[in-house]
Amino acid sequence: MKSMTSTSPQVRVLEEKLLSDNWYTLKTTRFELQRRDGTWQSQNRETYDRGNGATILLYNRSQKTVILTRQFRFPAYVNPRSDGSSNGMKRGMMVEACAGLLDLDDPITCIRRETEEETGYVIKEVRKVFEAYMSPGSVTERLFFFVGEYSSADKVSEGGGHAHEGEDIAVLELTLDEALAQVAAGTICDAKTIMLLQYAKLHGLMG
Repeated sequence: MKSMTSTSPQVRVLEEKLLSDNWYTLKTTRFELQRRDGTWQSQNRETYDRGNGATILLYNRSQKTVILTRQFRFPAYVNPRSDGSSNGMKRGMMVEACAGLLDLDDPITCIRRETEEETGYVIKEVRKVFEAYMSPGSVTERLFFFVGEYSSADKVSEGGGHAHEGEDIAVLELTLDEALAQVAAGTICDAKTIMLLQYAKLHGLMG
């Protein structure tokens, strides 16, 4: 346990303790927060730090299609839908936009790498559209959102991810309308993917 110096005049970080670094980093922190009325309140919070990440929606304007992935997610497996349904998929399987952790790369380098590894496409141009914290109550991760156009000529491999990293990724090509219908049906229930699909619809990426 150690004492820390706060960088915000509204927060006094008092102690920080490492709970786990088995996969990523879980810490508990004791701090004081200045409330709106000027008083100081002591609080304890746990934060899970897995680094920042990037995600991308690959889209084909002429075909009105998008590229998504399907893979097993253990946290989704242990917290299944409350109604018990699977919407035609095995428990724990998630349909998602391509994504990955930055590690030591910048967001653009990361998303180009992840796109090729997961989907088999090498994208010429990517465009950042926004950033978002996905679970700011407990997870430090900030996600960089991108979009990029693809064509059949950009396909260089079958993708699928790396087996040695536990990845077994299926590549899906759907029309935007089909993907949005899956959101409505609950088949697509991944937050980053829903955000990107809605962005595509709202901003007319399909023309």
